[in-house]
Amino acid sequence: MAAPVPSVPPQTATPSKPWYRQLYFWVLTAIAAGILTGWLWPSLGVDLEPVGTTFVSAIKMLITPIVFLTIVAGIGSVDSLGRVGRVGLKSLVYFQAGTLVALTVGLIAVNVFQPGAGVHAHPGDLHLEGDAAQYVKDGADQSWWHFLTDMVPTSAVGAFAEGNILQVIFFSVLFGVALKAVGPIGAPIVGGVTRLSAVVFKILHYVMLAAPVGAFGAMAFTIGKYGVSTLTSLGRLIALFYGTSAFFVIVVLGAVTALLKINIFRLLRYLREEFLLVLGTSSSESALPRLMTKLEGLGIRRDIVGLTVPTGYSFNLDGSSIYLSLAAVYIAQATDTPLGIAQQLGLLAVMILTSKGSGGITGAGFIALAATLSTVGTVPAAGIMLIFGIDKFMSECRALTNLAGNSVATLVVARWERVLNIARVNEVLRSKAPATPTAPDETEPEPAAPATLTKA
Repeated sequence: MAAPVPSVPPQTATPSKPWYRQLYFWVLTAIAAGILTGWLWPSLGVDLEPVGTTFVSAIKMLITPIVFLTIVAGIGSVDSLGRVGRVGLKSLVYFQAGTLVALTVGLIAVNVFQPGAGVHAHPGDLHLEGDAAQYVKDGADQSWWHFLTDMVPTSAVGAFAEGNILQVIFFSVLFGVALKAVGPIGAPIVGGVTRLSAVVFKILHYVMLAAPVGAFGAMAFTIGKYGVSTLTSLGRLIALFYGTSAFFVIVVLGAVTALLKINIFRLLRYLREEFLLVLGTSSSESALPRLMTKLEGLGIRRDIVGLTVPTGYSFNLDGSSIYLSLAAVYIAQATDTPLGIAQQLGLLAVMILTSKGSGGITGAGFIALAATLSTVGTVPAAGIMLIFGIDKFMSECRALTNLAGNSVATLVVARWERVLNIARVNEVLRSKAPATPTAPDETEPEPAAPATLTKA
């Protein structure tokens, strides 16, 4: 007879630290110091680039092993492989719906406010140079079905070495399914994977102690190299992108969480350290491991977090989708290229495909944009030079919106699986003390409906 599964203790809250010892305070302070350094001493800010890139590299060093260990441990601990497939399918369905809504919101915003009207840039005067030319070349060579073929690695080791999250997910799912299929033989391996995860997350804890230093270096470099004036040169487009993204997070994602009886602002506050980390490093990947830990801290099952979050980094890019629709139509407006409703719907259909599978790739936003323009052919691809100078500042907003979208997606999939304990989630979100995540019991029942609850 199988040994009984030990009950999991309820989630506990660790004692609250003083505000001056919280990670988010030091990251926020470092961001402000980085902005001042880059503004007052631009050359020094540029020289600090290795400080930021080294920290991001340290985080990326841990991403692929964390994704692999989390997915394998999650699949290995479920009671049936059918549940794994069900979670994956539900995640992809939600991702597709979210992408469509984000693209539509971007199209509506750019048509209403028309930030490119009056620019009158002639396509013949736009010359592709440097990185922008390479991005256009990569985009032109990228087929609409690239994310399907790129998903399969030529080498399992190569996928880990290159940090290709999509390929690591593919291999991890295969490994986890095979591990579950061999039965009792794989049980010791599952236990070893769980123990190894604890070691890797402890390494992550050590690396995160340097987060303020990394945020300072990255922000100082950005401001020192591109200058504060870059922010105002195309201010209308930047403001529209940030405003549209904020609308999407607060209104669209807020409506989704409201249906779950969860307050979006409490969720954003709960993830404030992860948002500040993304803001400081301009990399959504830097927050991926901590995001997974925080979502498990809400009581979401490990297999759901392990499948939904990493996959969402390639397939649920809400911020990138808003950027694509805004940028494509902005270029058309700025170059006086007429786009009717039918042509914009054609752009929308292509962007649904080109926006997938590019998470974590340097210049992914430009590559996806160039792929879209090259496929449609109605908008000059050289027009990306109009927004190349401000892309660095827009990439931060893309990453922040992507992070929020993947957090909500995980909650939705957990609720769809009928394993989301809303009372527990809200208890954690209302608490000011950081919660200690635990692995929830696989057999945890669906909480009772609110109507059946009685007051204490």
